[in-house]
Amino acid sequence: MTHKPRAKTASRRRTPRAMIGAGLLLLPAAAQTEGYSYSTYGTVGLVDMPTAQSAEDAELTATYSQFANTARTTLSFQITPRLSGSFRYSKIDDYSAGGGALFDRSFDLRYRFVDETSHRPAIAVGLQDFIGTGVYSAEYIVATKSVTPRLTFTGGIGWGRLGNYKGFSNPLGVINDRFETRPDRDFGRGGEIEATGWFRGDAALFGGVAWQATDKLTLKAEYSSDDYASETRYGSFEHKSPFNFGLDYELRDNIHLQAHYLYGSTFGFSLNLRSNPRHPVVNGGKGPAPLPVKRRMPGAASDLGWTQAVGVEASLREQTGTLLAGDGMALEAMKISANAVTVYIRNERYLARPEAIGRTARMLTQVMPASVETFTIVLMENGIPLSAVTVHRSDIENLEHEGDGAWQTYARAEIEDAASSRENAAYLEGHYPKLTWSVGPYFNTGYFDPDEPLRIDTGLRLQGRYDIAPGWIVSGSIEQRLAGNIGDADRGANSVLPKVRSETSIYAREGDTALEHLTLAHYFRPGKDLYARVTAGYLESQFGGVSSELLWKPVASRLAVGAEVNYAVQRDFDQRFGFRDYEIATGHLSAYYDFGNGYLGQVDAGRYLAGDYGATFTLDRVFANGWSVGAYATFTDVSFDDFGEGSFDKGLRFTVPLSHVLGEPSDKTYKAVIQPLTRDGGARLKVRNRLYESVRGYHTPELKDSWGRFWR
Repeated sequence: MTHKPRAKTASRRRTPRAMIGAGLLLLPAAAQTEGYSYSTYGTVGLVDMPTAQSAEDAELTATYSQFANTARTTLSFQITPRLSGSFRYSKIDDYSAGGGALFDRSFDLRYRFVDETSHRPAIAVGLQDFIGTGVYSAEYIVATKSVTPRLTFTGGIGWGRLGNYKGFSNPLGVINDRFETRPDRDFGRGGEIEATGWFRGDAALFGGVAWQATDKLTLKAEYSSDDYASETRYGSFEHKSPFNFGLDYELRDNIHLQAHYLYGSTFGFSLNLRSNPRHPVVNGGKGPAPLPVKRRMPGAASDLGWTQAVGVEASLREQTGTLLAGDGMALEAMKISANAVTVYIRNERYLARPEAIGRTARMLTQVMPASVETFTIVLMENGIPLSAVTVHRSDIENLEHEGDGAWQTYARAEIEDAASSRENAAYLEGHYPKLTWSVGPYFNTGYFDPDEPLRIDTGLRLQGRYDIAPGWIVSGSIEQRLAGNIGDADRGANSVLPKVRSETSIYAREGDTALEHLTLAHYFRPGKDLYARVTAGYLESQFGGVSSELLWKPVASRLAVGAEVNYAVQRDFDQRFGFRDYEIATGHLSAYYDFGNGYLGQVDAGRYLAGDYGATFTLDRVFANGWSVGAYATFTDVSFDDFGEGSFDKGLRFTVPLSHVLGEPSDKTYKAVIQPLTRDGGARLKVRNRLYESVRGYHTPELKDSWGRFWR
């Protein structure tokens, strides 16, 4: 079963260059969001052309548009108030002489570098299809000015696709004559960033006007600089005019329907579904109200008679455990003295950790004798302490109804490492061992197969967890597929690399009843600021083995550093107990950094499942309510040719908190990763409960961001 390392292929990667002036992306920005709508490309624009407007900060929009022989599905995110990004999946019928369809994946970026004022327009620069096959490749500079709150005018200059209709010699040629010629692009493989072609070749002008006729209806007209030469080549669509007309109607909050008349020959429509992680779907909350703070009587704090009573500590543990259990939390252990109490809690309900801390503090005012002034709340997960938050009882009593009580409580709290805090703590009887299990539906998805762009499997999942002792956990899940078509994909795995991910459809087809995972995990604290994990068993649907991890993360630090080492063996396609003849050792060194304002960066460098070496770069925007939206890209020593279509691994990832949708407390989240293509290069082992994600939410930067929920 020994894996023989393949010969290294010659890397044809261009060395990534640092972006000059990257800090500009986070410059303060004035609001530029009035009256905007989305184009057929799924980006803020007119009908088919862009504008310089921006969506509301953090807006996430899904758009489906169709006209003539073109259908586009686009996901756009307003990354910062100035910067937006989009991922698009398109189908163009009759794209070849034989009448075949083209399926295309593309990415866009747009940056608004000038804000609109009373005297000047907003100005933005955009890159369209800058990572992809280049079918929609274009660059533009565009300006938009509001004449009245309801009437805006837009004008711009475009290159590439946006420089085709009535194009003229590139004005940038006065800087360097190389701008006058646009180099040919490799349309076959896609995925490469070919910056040498940006803003080169002929240019053309475009523009238009938008009028918000009512609060719900916007009318749009434009002059387009795209001649649609490829789409009209075989006669299924005719470009008769550069003028397009459209309307945008808001059916209800966050749902817009658009109708268009395009290029003098065809009608089309678009549907926009908008959401914003900063705004809950359900207003208010359905969760139980917290217990009120119980104030002590004057002079009661000096009474220490309770310390001599028999059995009082056991009674206090029982009362505290009962109150916590009634609020969806668990008391693991407690230690108490005449003036201080330390409680070890497992929060199983509140995604905003300060909400669990605040509720626990109020419960302690109900239970603890009056002489106990100091409350230390140790936050636990997977049986290990992650941080210790110390508050004073008198602050809890005095700040409950203050307007800035949350901020004052945070300013007075002490948040420290809890590595050695369990000494002399008494665990609640009957807490270990503990079995929990559930049965429910599951959905697995597959994206972007040209034969079926969206594939879904659904069935029932039985999952369980057995906490043997603090930090020792057995967990597993069994899936029974009832319906679906992921296994129907039959395009074959033509990878020249070891097939570590490209045979996913075979696993889906042969694993009707699958042991999705079965592991024994041990979590522990080797020392201050250190966290460790060892997991062994059937780690995921395609690999088993042993995974070990060590994380250095001080409580108050924005920086964390980790190391992971794995030994992985490929599982049989039926996902029972057998293994295939492929094994490999993988590992990564990781650095994590919190840039502030919700932006998290991560770099993982090491060896991947196919034996390739490289690094993964990830940037996430994380919101205090648990939402996160991010993107990643992996570059390894596998050449673009050997990697295959897409050139390198990249994708988008999302975390949606259930509480955002339901409006009631829940620490459950839905996580999704969207990859334009699933290839074998840059593939990592899928291990549950990696340490950084488990630890981060209990440390100072994240606790501070969500401390406003302390009194909820």
